Amino acid sequence: MFELIFLGTSASAPSVKRGMPAAMVLHREHRFLIDAGEGVQRQILKSGLGFRRLNKILLTHGHLDHILGLGGLASTFARWEAIPKLEIYGGRWALARVRLLMKVVFMEADIALEIEYHEIGPGVVFEDETFVLRAFRVTHRGPDCLGYTFQEKARRPFLVEKAEALVEPAGPERSRLVRGESVTLADGRIVHPDDVLGEPVPGAKLVYVGDASRIDDLVEEARGADALVIEATYLEAEADLARKYGHLTAAQAATLAREAQVRQLYLTHISRRYSEREVLAEAEPIFPHTVVAKDFDRVRVVKQQ
Repeated sequence: MFELIFLGTSASAPSVKRGMPAAMVLHREHRFLIDAGEGVQRQILKSGLGFRRLNKILLTHGHLDHILGLGGLASTFARWEAIPKLEIYGGRWALARVRLLMKVVFMEADIALEIEYHEIGPGVVFEDETFVLRAFRVTHRGPDCLGYTFQEKARRPFLVEKAEALVEPAGPERSRLVRGESVTLADGRIVHPDDVLGEPVPGAKLVYVGDASRIDDLVEEARGADALVIEATYLEAEADLARKYGHLTAAQAATLAREAQVRQLYLTHISRRYSEREVLAEAEPIFPHTVVAKDFDRVRVVKQQ
């Protein structure tokens, strides 16, 4: 299970109700901040998340509305010494802009905060025993734009009835079988994991896209996602502007969700020129399971069996 918290859902500039682009993904002890628009640290505090364990930041691209908040956030971390190290992941161009931003913020000051920059491209960014985080290429204005997929690893359910017929109810043997180890019982019988574990059950899949200008290159990455987050900056009435500035319409985002057979679509990066009702009215007929995200919405992304 992943938990997704929208911290800013506006496009390009803030509105009264929407902050600049940012979101948080939680999984067990891990926290990932995706983008950091202006004012992100206040949004984090208002959401109740706080700064604890917030040491990994994923950038979708280097446009200012997605990175300006990093300056204030890093400054706060450096003053409070709340986070000893900040890891920032992104494409080359995005990281170059962030490095310049940090030079402006800190000048030549000797700060307690260690900032690590990780230049990434498509592929695995992070992995542990429960999930994999991958980056993938996204087409937008400028180079090295990325999206992120959070994928829980498949697990094999423990078949209690089969285990009880083979193994004593208590004891370390069961734990070893769950870990994939064969065990030798006191009577000399050997029990293998395949004897007590069911078929692999896929885990939850969350796909997060920042700004994008086309959807045909996103279908396979988004396929079968339990949740797809993607921009919907324009409506079809202004599709020419969407193409000019390298953004999507709500109809395009909904079409992607339909073609990729995702379970739930969350639209973000909403322009101040449209109401939530207008955006939903365009997307919902194409893909009924659509939500126009609002700041501080919290979503649990689980695999529906």
